[in-house]
Amino acid sequence: MTKDNDANNGNVMLLACSGASNVGQLANQAALELTQEGLGNMSCLAGIGGKLAGFMKSAKEAPALVVMDGCEVGCAKAIFADTGVPLRGYLVLTELGIIKNKDFNLKKDELDQVKQAARKMADSQEREAIPQAVSCCSCG
Repeated sequence: MTKDNDANNGNVMLLACSGASNVGQLANQAALELTQEGLGNMSCLAGIGGKLAGFMKSAKEAPALVVMDGCEVGCAKAIFADTGVPLRGYLVLTELGIIKNKDFNLKKDELDQVKQAARKMADSQEREAIPQAVSCCSCG
């Protein structure tokens, strides 16, 4: 199921924590569903952590990134810290008000909330990439 109104045209690289908690699994499931819906393509966070050249190159060249950490521990953020790949589009699920726990029966409303936040993050990067009109004289 693709959303035709996505400004990103599938150019978003989605990288998600898949930690051993509800929020890690919510991040992973959101990345999977957003890929299926056509927002972008899920990629391998572990490949970046392993400093594998192909994954790092893809992340550096991606028009937009959405990197989702389940909680404030920030495993995904730490992976980016020493790779030379700029961390863009960073989202922490517990900062959305989702409580971290060990209940792996994911709630649809929380999954929808994460997907909405990820879409907003991707859209904001798209808007930043559009060059703004520059006034070249005093008439504008």
